[in-house]
Amino acid sequence: MIGPSSDPAELIAHLETLRSEENVAGMARFGIVTGRALGISNPDIRAVARLAKRDHVRAMQLWQSDIREARLLALCTAEPKRLTAEEARSWANDFNSWEIVDCAADLFVEARLDELIPEFAADAREFVRRAAFAMIAGAAVHRKNESDMTILAWLPLIEAHSGDSRNFVRKAVNWALRSIGKRNRGCHGPALRLAKLLAETPDKTARWIGRDAVRELSAEKLVARLK
Repeated sequence: MIGPSSDPAELIAHLETLRSEENVAGMARFGIVTGRALGISNPDIRAVARLAKRDHVRAMQLWQSDIREARLLALCTAEPKRLTAEEARSWANDFNSWEIVDCAADLFVEARLDELIPEFAADAREFVRRAAFAMIAGAAVHRKNESDMTILAWLPLIEAHSGDSRNFVRKAVNWALRSIGKRNRGCHGPALRLAKLLAETPDKTARWIGRDAVRELSAEKLVARLK
């Protein structure tokens, strides 16, 4: 039985028992990199994480396995208060799949590693840049008590990278813009203004990002529920 005292090898052995080749095939259809995947669903990974509990050193060791599910388990069991920017940068060097990136971004936001956002945005690697905008989206949604000024300060990054046509970047930039706009009434106006600006630009990617955000942020139901 796995638990808080389980070492990385024991946890990986347990994950191996949950392998599903059918799920691996399904993941590939969603653009998830499956070269080192066991096909375990995220809810099942979280169930293992609840049994294993948080252990920062062990999480670092799990990440080194290069197995998709072990890395997700590492992200679920790392200790945000102990996570350093250098460790986050090291993990970012291994990013190769959008769902690993998005899970890591949530952890980085919880660890309050905001200084990595402009750094990751400036990185030319597709999945590292995606991490920056996934972090912005996560902060806008989950940090309810954060100053709106902190959130709005990331809008220039969205504008600056709105022309990146790579699939996983443009979707994350769009996600970040929409998330800021849906945060509250104070953030809605500036985000909508940027969306309208992008919607009129000659760049095809920026125009798609802007138009999609305008459509969502202009919806009557959304505007009505903003506080």
